[in-house]
Amino acid sequence: MLLLIAFGLALPVFIIWEVWICEGAHLGRRFVVKLYDLFARHYESIKQFDWDWEKHFLGEPLATSIAHLGRARILDVGAGTGRLARAFLPVASGDVKLVAVEPSARMLDLGRRFSPQPYPWLRAWADRLPFPEGGFDVVVALELTEFTPSPSAALREMVRVLRPGGLLLVTNRVGWQAPWIVGRTVPRSRLVDALTPFGLTDIQVDPWQVEYDLAWASKA
Repeated sequence: MLLLIAFGLALPVFIIWEVWICEGAHLGRRFVVKLYDLFARHYESIKQFDWDWEKHFLGEPLATSIAHLGRARILDVGAGTGRLARAFLPVASGDVKLVAVEPSARMLDLGRRFSPQPYPWLRAWADRLPFPEGGFDVVVALELTEFTPSPSAALREMVRVLRPGGLLLVTNRVGWQAPWIVGRTVPRSRLVDALTPFGLTDIQVDPWQVEYDLAWASKA
């Protein structure tokens, strides 16, 4: 009886922890995708994006950092409903080619619908990107790595498709919930050391949101 009571008390705690905080990260990638498919139509209302804020703190800094290229091929990994595109494309200059990768079919459909202009969307996993080595000038992954089966595998794959000297822009979970996403997050103080072995240099970590820092790095 005591075991049943303990199980009954533990089950809702587990559900809150794994589904709400970890978004199913420890239950496998297919569970995560099904969860995003299920809540896709509510995603925008949950996130409540402030697009002026997104343009100022994401779109404009990215546009400035690649303005010297003239032409840039950009990969958005875990593109969701097209957050990067809506923050970046309205302020981008030059010849910019954006490609989005998203494993959730319903999130992908919303991303295509919300996009300020048409660009390619593909269903794929972050650790199995269907692109050749060094094919992109910029790779971006926002609020992604902590929900992958292996953040290290996802980072290796993103660096693989990035050209030498290219820019990687990736978030790091730092809010109070971060330690609860066991095995998927890195403390702020260790982030530079954690990214360096992937062949990244010039790593800069900026506070971005309450729950996330934003790391900028170049591929050696």
